[in-house]
Amino acid sequence: MDPRIDSPSPVDATVAPPSIREVVAVFLKLGCIAFGGPAAHIAMMRDEIVRRRRWVTDQEFLDLLGAANLIPGPSSTELAIFLGYRRIGIVGLLLAGVCFILPAMLLVLSIAWVYVRVGATPQAQWLLYGIKPVIVAIIVQALWALGKTAVKSLPLAVIGGAVLALYIAGANAIALLVGSGIGYLALQQRFRSSAFVALPVPVSTALLQQPVPSGAGPVGLVLLFFSFLKLGAVVFGSGYVLLAFLRSEFVSGLRWLTDQQILDAVAVGQFTPGPVFTTATFLGYLLAGLPGAVLATIGIFLPGFLLVGLIYPLVPRVRGSGWARAFLDGVNVAAIGLMIGVTWDLGRASLVDPVTVGLALAAAAVLIRFRVNSAWLVASGGGVGVVSHLLFLGH
Repeated sequence: MDPRIDSPSPVDATVAPPSIREVVAVFLKLGCIAFGGPAAHIAMMRDEIVRRRRWVTDQEFLDLLGAANLIPGPSSTELAIFLGYRRIGIVGLLLAGVCFILPAMLLVLSIAWVYVRVGATPQAQWLLYGIKPVIVAIIVQALWALGKTAVKSLPLAVIGGAVLALYIAGANAIALLVGSGIGYLALQQRFRSSAFVALPVPVSTALLQQPVPSGAGPVGLVLLFFSFLKLGAVVFGSGYVLLAFLRSEFVSGLRWLTDQQILDAVAVGQFTPGPVFTTATFLGYLLAGLPGAVLATIGIFLPGFLLVGLIYPLVPRVRGSGWARAFLDGVNVAAIGLMIGVTWDLGRASLVDPVTVGLALAAAAVLIRFRVNSAWLVASGGGVGVVSHLLFLGH
């Protein structure tokens, strides 16, 4: 195994100086190829930004990932925003987030346009048939490298294993993250009071349990915007968690949409690249055309931009404080455990026959041997999927 691949050098003076152009290029590319959900997005960002460009170290990357996991909103999008901020400041915060979101938003918008006119969503199963096994290999390679950085001691290894087991058993992801931070902090005997970490839990729970409006009513742009803004400010977790909140808000509460429309919207968010939260773009278009799509997208992502801007200056201070560092170490190893669980689920769904298993192994071999750009692997996997479909039709 080439040590350069799994152990990138620390950030140093040989790295190209920061520029707006490189931030735009990197995050636009990631927005176009980041299939597979948050775990895949995180792996691709690590490949591009830690391994290939060396903008940050693995430890810095993990710290920003831990911070992104502890605030509401799409964690991989917020990680992109954190990384843009880390690279070129507030301008990078805006550009990284917008560039990561924009490709998915435009693609979802075009699919919504088709959906409104023909009543169905385009299918992309064979493209994803080839892409998903490659994504599994990319995530596994990133997990190996990040895990070596995160698992610094036997207690942390035990915490990571426990998080994985509890995730598989169905435990809440946010509870696992916060609980791991508190647990490792307790093991380090760095504190006597849990005031620092106890406050966010009841506050978040209260927000998650807000009542939704009842009764059907006309679709108004202001109410639509604030409905998605509220979701962006309180929803933690995956697209499946988002599904529950969307149904509560727009089917049971406002009665603007049907269950089938919600399911179709989440499906579109799953098979397009970039953040699953672009589901909001699809629903906004169904409800109020282009203005609705734009307002819904801004509403659901805006809290993430604001929270990252507020929290970023605190991350280095957290790493510099003994008790806060212990808490973040616990959160980081829990994030690795959660990513392993998600990867296991993705692997079971993606590696379904000799072709997909072969694709995953080939992608892993290339990643281990060469410093290859993951974009080429994703494109190649999609090509294999399409070719397999054509050969299947030929028979």
